[in-house]
Amino acid sequence: MSTESNRTDVAAPSESTWQPKLALLVAATFFMEFLDGTVLTTAIPSIASDFRVPAADVNITMTAYLVTVAMGIPLSSWLAERMGARRVFCFAIAVFTIASLLCAVSQDLTMLTLSRVAQGAGGAMMVPVGTLVVLRGTPKSELLRATAYLVWPGLLAPVLAPMVGGALTTFLSWHWIFLINLPLGLAAFIAALRLVPRTAVGDKRRLDWLGLLLTTLGVGALVVGLETLGGHTPGLVAAVVVGGGVLSLAGAVWWMTRAKVPLFNLGVFGTRTFRATSTGGFIYRLTISSVPFLLPLMFQDGFGWDPLKAGVMVAAVFVGNIGIKPATTPIIRRFGFKPVLVFASFASAVTFVLCAFLSAETPEPVIFGLLLLSGAFRSIGFSAYASVQYADIVPEQLPSANAISATLVQLAAGAGIAVGALFLRLFETAGFLGGENTAYKGAFLAMAVLMLVSTVDSLMLHRDAGAEVSAGGRGRQPR
Repeated sequence: MSTESNRTDVAAPSESTWQPKLALLVAATFFMEFLDGTVLTTAIPSIASDFRVPAADVNITMTAYLVTVAMGIPLSSWLAERMGARRVFCFAIAVFTIASLLCAVSQDLTMLTLSRVAQGAGGAMMVPVGTLVVLRGTPKSELLRATAYLVWPGLLAPVLAPMVGGALTTFLSWHWIFLINLPLGLAAFIAALRLVPRTAVGDKRRLDWLGLLLTTLGVGALVVGLETLGGHTPGLVAAVVVGGGVLSLAGAVWWMTRAKVPLFNLGVFGTRTFRATSTGGFIYRLTISSVPFLLPLMFQDGFGWDPLKAGVMVAAVFVGNIGIKPATTPIIRRFGFKPVLVFASFASAVTFVLCAFLSAETPEPVIFGLLLLSGAFRSIGFSAYASVQYADIVPEQLPSANAISATLVQLAAGAGIAVGALFLRLFETAGFLGGENTAYKGAFLAMAVLMLVSTVDSLMLHRDAGAEVSAGGRGRQPR
């Protein structure tokens, strides 16, 4: 298996300098990409009316975007090595911005869908390449601060998307969901030209075509299958597609462990702190991704609230995310990664259990306070996983670790919605839980059990896991 000795565009650790402005720029581009993944949800009726198509047909624009982002990530990692991260990152911003304009001026569903594919292609390059740009210029002692900037888009965008989409559609039109990206994209492009450093491109590694084919097909099939499973009529086809995706990814792993120059260096999974992101970390992200999906449905369908009231209440999660953010780095430095991960996952599981027993009669301040705490625990765990996954990764392995992590984040987001929807259907006819809102009660309890699996995985980490990062570079932990 390749040791990735020919990696390009890599700054030496001794030359690493922490650049907050660069991290903030990358975070802003991430926010655009994550937001556009789900922001169309509230605009679907308006788009359907303008194009004179059934509302259900408009869902293809969201699926096309998410699938393109997920499938494009593996190739973007190789492109960054081949052409240089700065060039690819700037190109990605340009593609995303131009595609946003095409989305806004679309005259029919076909043009909008194709424009969303182009937008997804730009997003697929922005996410992993942007992260790579920041991580390569950040010493281990500053990794916690860097990831604190990079994780907030993934925390906030899913919560804010329904409100942003609803406000723009209600007071302006659905076109402004995309038009708002134009000034933001232009500003990001100019800032990238100024802030992203130029780095030398070394030896060029040939592309592992078979590894790329198996990986992109597998990821694409999983995203499509999970999206279908999360729909109203999943059927056998969705299960077959998911199964095909799993087999394709298994084939990719088999091939890359034998190829001379693999697409990814799977040796990164030999590092326990990174491997945690594909076990407990994946489950953690999956479960918290289900919350922005389950809560609005429960408030509207179960409690009879209107969309605005439901959206405002879900915003409590956003307040919790932001409120605790300044404290996440000090908390991790004070207690270390293992205790923080165990606490965040267990506390999140407790909030899920409490959400299961909410009702329309529950005082609204109590609901708001519970969601506030849930958002805070969500933020702490998300930040800890984002930091610990790179704690023991050497510079030569960084491109592979970064691309694999970005792919897993995309899959976890899709899986969270799909699993949440599946639990709702399973408990719709189950009467053994008793009381009202049985489906939502069962779904939240099931999510709590899943979250406890993440807790168990964190308990298996070494007590000094990620110590070099959490201690600001003063210690070194075993791999």
